[in-house]
Amino acid sequence: MSSMPFRYRFRVRYNECDAQRVVFNARYADYVDLAMTEFMRALGRDYLALLARGLDNQVVKLTLEWQGPAHFDDVLEARVEVVKLGRTSFTIEYTIVRADDATPLCRAEAVYVMMSGEPLAKTPIPDDLRESFEQGAPDVVIDHAGNGVSP
Repeated sequence: MSSMPFRYRFRVRYNECDAQRVVFNARYADYVDLAMTEFMRALGRDYLALLARGLDNQVVKLTLEWQGPAHFDDVLEARVEVVKLGRTSFTIEYTIVRADDATPLCRAEAVYVMMSGEPLAKTPIPDDLRESFEQGAPDVVIDHAGNGVSP
């Protein structure tokens, strides 16, 4: 049995929809950011712990490809996988689907650069974080949609 990538589930809120009653396109960047935060937390590398180490990551490229509409009260699932690890950068692929039927809604790819805090400069990805990225968080599901979760 193959494992699933890390999954983050959330419910579309009314204020995230546009005049056509679908999720406003810019909200998908928010969804990517939320999924990244929960992915890091699932790795045991939450954002505050990263900052406490004098590290940060910055998005240097974000591409979004829409595949279908999402609507108010839909439960969405962002599937998160690290697809490339460089010396100072890493790339994460996000596949956002409707949770109940896995209908593809959006594919996103984000490139992040690891930064030191003071002075703000590119820095190598620490070995322990690199190891966490390589391992990922297979079969982990974080559900903020208010549903019961089964893997």
